[in-house]
Amino acid sequence: MEYVSRVPRPPLDGLIDDLYYLEGAPPYARLTLPPMPAALLIVNLGPPFRIRAGTDIETAEYADGCVVTTPTRALEFGYPPQTRSVGVHFKPWGLAPFLPMPAAELCDRPVTVEQVWGRPAIAELRDRLATAEGPHAMLTLLEDELLRRLRDTAGLGLVRHTSSVIAATGGAVAIGGLREAAGVSSTHLAQRFKELIGVTPKRLARTYRFAATVFSIDPAGPIDWADLAGSAGYFDQAHFGHEFREFTGLTPTRYVEVRQRFLREHPGNILDSWPLPID
Repeated sequence: MEYVSRVPRPPLDGLIDDLYYLEGAPPYARLTLPPMPAALLIVNLGPPFRIRAGTDIETAEYADGCVVTTPTRALEFGYPPQTRSVGVHFKPWGLAPFLPMPAAELCDRPVTVEQVWGRPAIAELRDRLATAEGPHAMLTLLEDELLRRLRDTAGLGLVRHTSSVIAATGGAVAIGGLREAAGVSSTHLAQRFKELIGVTPKRLARTYRFAATVFSIDPAGPIDWADLAGSAGYFDQAHFGHEFREFTGLTPTRYVEVRQRFLREHPGNILDSWPLPID
């Protein structure tokens, strides 16, 4: 697969981790994407793909692309034999200035880009992207579109600052202390987070802690699960295991087995750091 990525220019760099272009044959027809402290926008330029957001939600098809706010559960992506898209990996708070609705309305319920930006706008953008001369030109077009749509968002400074502290500590921070430092009530802070990110500060901290813990796992080496759980701040190994199953649907040992399978079958693949193959 071809993957081209770059950080956008200011002020988008304070909202976005990277813009990317992806094209080629996915390593597996179905991949699970565990929750990350991030939001996602995909503009699809190939055949439709499918997403299932939890066992209680039916799989839906996305032709023009999708918008995903910071999730609380794993997403299942179903890919066509060949995929092609451009996209945005937003910081948790970064999607809010581009949404016409509160992020909480989209929590764990991906929508099409058309539902967010309208059919004429996304149709025109897809046409321009499809005729652009190469990935870098496509990313410039996407960046320009985002700059054009960027708007002031009430409460973004508070949420961005608080979220940045949570991120810097890997989720290991007392939310009450952050609320006191910001000089707002717990209710106000939680409401702002749900409006702009889709989840509460406490839930975001849990996601950051889980992501940091998972990225510290070396699937190729021996793992002391008790030590890993303790170092990550979990009460005990049972608590860690429960959190793992809630986030991924897998036990920690099963997660490692699936990661090892990915690395064995597709060494060096650009998607091998977080998505998991579905049997």
